[in-house]
Amino acid sequence: MNLFRPLLALFVIVGTCLLSARWSEHHEAHSPFLALYAHLMPAALVSGPHEAPEYLLSVPAGWAPAAFDANPGEPGTQFVLTNLQLFQLCAVLLIGICFSGVPRYLRTGKGDPLTRVFAGFVHWVRDEMVYSTMGREMGRRFLPYFLTLFFFILFMNLLGLLPGAATATASIFVTAGMALTTLGLMLVGGMIAQGPIRFWKSLVPHVPGWLWLPMFGLEIVGLVVKPFALTVRLFANMTGGHMVVLSFMGLLFLMAQGAGALATWATSPLIVGFAVFIMIIEAFVALLQAYVFTILSIIFVQASIHPEH
Repeated sequence: MNLFRPLLALFVIVGTCLLSARWSEHHEAHSPFLALYAHLMPAALVSGPHEAPEYLLSVPAGWAPAAFDANPGEPGTQFVLTNLQLFQLCAVLLIGICFSGVPRYLRTGKGDPLTRVFAGFVHWVRDEMVYSTMGREMGRRFLPYFLTLFFFILFMNLLGLLPGAATATASIFVTAGMALTTLGLMLVGGMIAQGPIRFWKSLVPHVPGWLWLPMFGLEIVGLVVKPFALTVRLFANMTGGHMVVLSFMGLLFLMAQGAGALATWATSPLIVGFAVFIMIIEAFVALLQAYVFTILSIIFVQASIHPEH
């Protein structure tokens, strides 16, 4: 049995978690809940002693709004490398590792267990999501994008469940970036398929002339709302699930502070049990949210290319 790919994937995952634990900026707060919730925020990657850390990568960006500033204490806006980028890179590497043997397996039927599992996932995404919505001819053109989108989100969601990891999809900037790529595909794909003028005209159905301009404005708003809904849905679901788990874990520290060690030990099985139960649900949510984001993207792109449908 060829275990090279599974072992390489495991090495990448464990290595990324260790690098994140080594380089991520530590969160400090007086309240245990605030300290736990701080792990939902991006942590800059730093080196050097804890008293005087230095950013691994810092890029000045005076043109950017202050809301994007990773270090508000310093003059001027700057972008820094965070643990979110680390796990996004890990997700990209995992896609390359897990799917490197899929083409050969589809041609010859030979492959390791990891390759067979992900080949089945590819067939499912292709047949049950892309082809069933867009048709075989049109779906084949967009299949690479939707496969990449689905597994990129799935890997980021699952990585966020590991100890010492960060969930990139719990950042609204990450989900907004993916939603904007879908919006770009909707606009570009629609204008290529229908022509630029016909695409914008097709946004408004047959209505009286005096209604055309208000309807066009509403349709433009609707066009923008679609990627906004994708952004908020994925961000809110991943953040909310983590907040529930962290809330249960925070109860242990709260009990230790207020009721003492005896009460903490007495209630810990129940609290940890609920946290583990929510983690199991989150593993299902990780797959579900990757499916929802991808299938809605497929529907939105299909509607832009064929508005009559």
